[in-house]
Amino acid sequence: MPLVILITGASSGMGREAALRLAADGHTVYAAARRTDLLEALRPHGIVPLELDVTSDEDCTRAVATVLDESGRIDVLVNNAGYGLYGPVEEVPLEEARRQFDVNLFGLARLTQLVLPHMRERGTGRIVNISSMGGRIYTPMGAWYHASKHALEGWSDCLRYELAPFGIDVVVVEPGSVRSEWGPRMSGRLADFADGPYRAMVASMVASGGDGRDRATPAAVLGEVFAEAATAPRPRRRYVKGYLARPAMAVRRWLGDGVYEAMVRRLAS
Repeated sequence: MPLVILITGASSGMGREAALRLAADGHTVYAAARRTDLLEALRPHGIVPLELDVTSDEDCTRAVATVLDESGRIDVLVNNAGYGLYGPVEEVPLEEARRQFDVNLFGLARLTQLVLPHMRERGTGRIVNISSMGGRIYTPMGAWYHASKHALEGWSDCLRYELAPFGIDVVVVEPGSVRSEWGPRMSGRLADFADGPYRAMVASMVASGGDGRDRATPAAVLGEVFAEAATAPRPRRRYVKGYLARPAMAVRRWLGDGVYEAMVRRLAS
């Protein structure tokens, strides 16, 4: 049966690719993002654009109400909106760090709160939270980003326990390095700290190219994974896909932080 699916952060990258794939499979897809000009390109594919800033309670409330008014239900919420704040802990203003959590954790938490009463009433539903391999590992200059994703991992696991009695699934997707706007944006933000006390480490990270590496996984591949996580009859608790994700997590888990950090230094040099 076709599902009604709300995807945030769908104006580009993995979210956009997932929206296209799900719509092509016959599902009713609402694509939400702040950049509505980019969302309009999805309309010819049968996708409904929604303006949404996940940090705005008014936007979240309106978006959920719109989907329910038009389609009568929300079967799946894909919490994909997010970004990576990079820079030295000493130098990144705390107001920027708070916004990182507002987008990557509290925004999706509020949207989830709004859809849950409807899902509970129906006794079915699915929350798909897009984390990152960064929720299981760490990289230089990424303290606030990694902290937000580590928090999302724990939050999602607790939510899974809470919602299981109501027939609602909670699924986590952990992408690795993906070809998208993410890498160039990270490097651009790091450039702001190029003359500070951490300039050598900053220069090394910028030179590494972040997610702009040639070996990074195409966003369309993750779009397929998002679609599986959203629609599989019996989804996994976690989906891992993308360049470096599995080896990086395996090295840290099985060989320890010392070996893992040596690997990170080689990759960032």
